[in-house]
Amino acid sequence: MRTTVVIASRNEGDSVVELAAAVKACCDEVIVVDGHSTDGSPGRLKALCVAVIEDGGLGKGEAIRRGLAAAAGDVIVTMDADGSHDPADIRSLVAPIEAGEADLVIGCRMRGGSDEFAGTWTMFVRLWGNNVLTQVINTRFGTTLTDTQNGFRALRANAVSRLALTEDRHSIELEMVLRALKEGLRVFQVPAHEYARRSGESSLSVVRQTPTFLWCLLRNIW
Repeated sequence: MRTTVVIASRNEGDSVVELAAAVKACCDEVIVVDGHSTDGSPGRLKALCVAVIEDGGLGKGEAIRRGLAAAAGDVIVTMDADGSHDPADIRSLVAPIEAGEADLVIGCRMRGGSDEFAGTWTMFVRLWGNNVLTQVINTRFGTTLTDTQNGFRALRANAVSRLALTEDRHSIELEMVLRALKEGLRVFQVPAHEYARRSGESSLSVVRQTPTFLWCLLRNIW
C-alpha cells in the first residue's frame, strides 16, 4: 500500500525541513500544507522535491483536510511539523492498516511516553483535557483507548470521505476519532513517543480553544 505523509506547518523553519527530509525515506509521498510561512521554509522544502500546498488560513484542521484531499496514497499519515514525532514510528502506525486490522491508528503517548506531559501548568492542563475527552469517548462507544488527541496517526485513505471532516482548528483529531467510531471504523493504538518540540511555541491555546473542543465533542458524541 502506498503511504502519504501530510504535515501541517507554519514558520517551523529547520524543524519541518529536516522532518520532511527524514520522512521521505519512510513513505511514497510527502505533502506539507503551509500556513503562509515567512521563514523561507516553503522554498527549502520545494528544493527537496517535497510537495507544498498552501492552506486557507483557517487553522490546523483546515490544513489537514487540504492535505487529506491532495494525498494520493492508500494510507495517509499525519504528523506535526515541530519535530515531536519520530519518522521511524511511521511503519508501526501503517502496519495494522496494511494487515487489514484497522482503519485509523493513533500513536499512543500513554504507552510510548511524552516529553510534553510534565513541567508546566499548560502541559498539565493539556494532559488532563486529553484524559477527560478520552474517557468520555470510551464511555460513549465502549472502547478502551488511552490517547485520542495525538496528531500522529494513520488513516485508510478510502475512509476519508466517510468521516466528512469539517473542523478548522486543532479539534480535527477529536472529530476524526468521534466520526470514525460512529461510522463503525476500527480504531487502534500503537506506542509512539512524543518528543519536546525543537523550537518555538505551540499554536494550541488551551484557553482559547477549549470551547472549540467542547463544541466539537457535543456535536459529534451522539
